[in-house]
Order: sequence, then structure tokens, then C-alpha cells
Amino acid sequence: MSSVQPPAAPAANNADTANQGAVGKALEITVITGMSGSGKSVALHALEDAGYYCVDNLPPELLLSFVALEQKHKAQKVAIAMDVRSASSLPLVPKQLQALRAQGLVVRPLFLDASTDTLVHRFSETRRKHPLSNRAAAASAADSAVDPQRVLVEAIELERDMLVELREQAHVIDTSILRTAQLQSYVKSIISAPASQLTLVFESFGFKRGIPLDADFVFDVRMLPNPYYEPALKQQTGQDADVIAFLQPHAEVQQMLLHIQQFLAYWLAALARDHRSYVTVAIGCTGGQHRSVYLVEQLSTAFAGQWVTLKRHRELAVS
Repeated sequence: MSSVQPPAAPAANNADTANQGAVGKALEITVITGMSGSGKSVALHALEDAGYYCVDNLPPELLLSFVALEQKHKAQKVAIAMDVRSASSLPLVPKQLQALRAQGLVVRPLFLDASTDTLVHRFSETRRKHPLSNRAAAASAADSAVDPQRVLVEAIELERDMLVELREQAHVIDTSILRTAQLQSYVKSIISAPASQLTLVFESFGFKRGIPLDADFVFDVRMLPNPYYEPALKQQTGQDADVIAFLQPHAEVQQMLLHIQQFLAYWLAALARDHRSYVTVAIGCTGGQHRSVYLVEQLSTAFAGQWVTLKRHRELAVS
């Protein structure tokens, strides 16, 4: 799901190197795409707060010329949001991003996603019209009575199909149950990580709220001893000393931790060679409060010396 980078550009000659040194650090470009209603405006506001020059709904045909203009203005950080309103030209974007990387620019594609049920709820709450509603309604025109909710679901699924290539080449953030502040925090943590290295994202979650849509790997740890059933630990989390003391002595917990570490240690180098920018490892238990949180904390610490690591605790932030 992370972006695939092209082969490295040829080495710059002395003149190019001197010119680049005069200009300064390479322009950083964050491109935000995703499902309508998934929070792209919220993400863009987070980047604006972080010092990015932001443009919403830029037509893809203007992307390269816009970036060239910002380079002339000596810009350092720009963020661009694109959506399905530019549907006919969205297929241009993957090759455009490759072209920008070939110029030595730092490109971070982010894709915001959410479950269909969540998107339907958000559109119903705001009474906004989905940008593909007319197209979906036309496809259902043969029915004598068109169900508005059915049209909305069809529009969402049509949008998924149209954005699949962009999603596969971006770092995905599942916003289904995220609050505004949490999404802003996620976006800021992603852009703070070095873009030239693989970033390993560890995410705890509870199966009762569903598997995160942004996960590359999912590990189910519900078979491990559960601190929830200890009255003194029920309200605590896997970050608390008492819960850690409960989990650490169990051989099954340490075996699970070891197995996940071994799996990732074996495959991460191969993923990095395949030019993966981000890998999200989701650890799930029943409620996402104790076991999964503990393991994410342990794994993040274990891999921090080898890879850029980020950690998220989905359920702790929404509880």
C-alpha cells in the first residue's frame, strides 16, 4: 500500500550539485487523496498548521506545472489534495509522482480511507451529495424507484474502484473511527518521519471495532492471557506498569512477541528493497486496550534501532 519508487535518477554533475546546494533542501510534496468524506480537508489543515503551503482540489493536469512554479518561488513544503471530482485525470497522478521523484523531490502520497458504513453515515449526517451520485443514479435509472441510500453506496464503491491504483501507491490511513485531533496527529507523525527510509508503523486495535483498513500485516493475539479479567487491571492499559507486570511472565506472550519479531526481521529488508515507504503492522486483541497495546509498545522499542518506527493505539484514542 505504500508508494513504489522508480529507479534512482542518474548522479548529478558538478553544476547540478552546485545548483541544488544554492537552492537548498529539496522541495517536500505531500499529495493527499482518498475517499470522499474520509477527512482530506482535516489532513490538509494539519499540514497547513505544520507549515505547508496547501492547495485543495488541484486538477491533476496542473500538478507538474504547479510544482515547477513552487520551485521557482523557493518553496520548501507543499501539500496538495486531489479527489474524485477530477476523476477523468486521476490516472495521470501515479506517473506524475514518479516524475517528481526522478527530479530528486521528496514525495509523500497519503490516502485516506474509511469503511463504507462510516462514509454513508458521514454523508447522511452532513446531507452532502457524493460527487459520483449522479453517475451512480444514472446507472440505477432502470429501476422504477431509486433508493437514495443504495445510490450512495454504489457511488462509494464506484469511487473505490476508481482510486485503487492511487491507494496501492500511498500510505493509507483508516479514518473510520478517528476523531479530528487524532487524524491530525497521525498526519503530522507521518510527515515528520524521514521520507528516504522505510517507516514501520505499529498499530494496536480491538477486533470489536473491526480490523484497520490501513494494515499491511495483522496479528491476532486474542488467545493470550487477558488482563481485562483481573479487576485491578480492567481500567488500565498495556502501557501501565501493572499490566506489563501481568503480561511479561507469561511464556505465551513472550513467544508471540518473538514470533512477530522474527517474521518482521526476516521480511522488512525485502520490503525496503522493494521501495516500500511505509509498512503498517496491526496487532489486535478483543478490546485493543491491554494485550495489543503491550505488544505494540514492545515491538516499537525492539525495532526502533533498525528502522524509523511510529506507534498508534487506535482504541485508546477513541475511548
